Amino acid sequence: MSEPQGTEGSTRRLPVVESAAQPTGPTDPSDPTGQETPGGDSPPPPASDAAGGRAGRFWSARRVPAGIVALLLLVVAGAFLYDVVAVRTGRSALGWRRELARQLAERPLDDTWVRVGAGVAAALGLWLLLLALTPGLRKVLPMRRTRPDVRAGLHRDAAASVLRDRAVEVAGVQSARVRMRRRKARVRALAHFRELDDVRTDLHGVLDDAVRGLGLARPPTVSVKVARPGRKG
Repeated sequence: MSEPQGTEGSTRRLPVVESAAQPTGPTDPSDPTGQETPGGDSPPPPASDAAGGRAGRFWSARRVPAGIVALLLLVVAGAFLYDVVAVRTGRSALGWRRELARQLAERPLDDTWVRVGAGVAAALGLWLLLLALTPGLRKVLPMRRTRPDVRAGLHRDAAASVLRDRAVEVAGVQSARVRMRRRKARVRALAHFRELDDVRTDLHGVLDDAVRGLGLARPPTVSVKVARPGRKG
């Protein structure tokens, strides 16, 4: 049984869909408004910062210090093991171990070389503790986490390039230099026309928007200095 066809010249009311509410998933054919039906294949909205988790700093693998320490320990342990095995098999101990034992037995604790050796050992120990307890990767700025299973970071040089490109777009700015830190971004700009106060105000507005657009977990504060270029010759 076929549906009745409209007569020629008749008008039909078409559904109206606003451009700001375009459907992104499958729609219900029986719905004349063309709105998206629940349970479609559209991507879920991004999670909030609280749902994404805390965006901490990235930890360095410390491969070079760990490799150096492991190599030194391997050499020292191998030398002592070889000497102990040699003594157990009836051979005499190596000269360096006999000399080391004699020096440790005869030298008092207030000897200069003993203090120097103790200071060097303490400094190396503190350095290793510092490497173990600090994250490292200071040049990688953590970004906001919108999903718990995704972490992202932005290199300081890349963030500085973005701010520098945005700064030179301001009217009157001839050149700009940016020093990016974890807590603060220092911008020095040279303005060859316009009043310096006006250029500084525009730079603050543009750079604040640029910092927010980077999506960093801890946006740095922006410090702007504007000056005139020096005279040539």
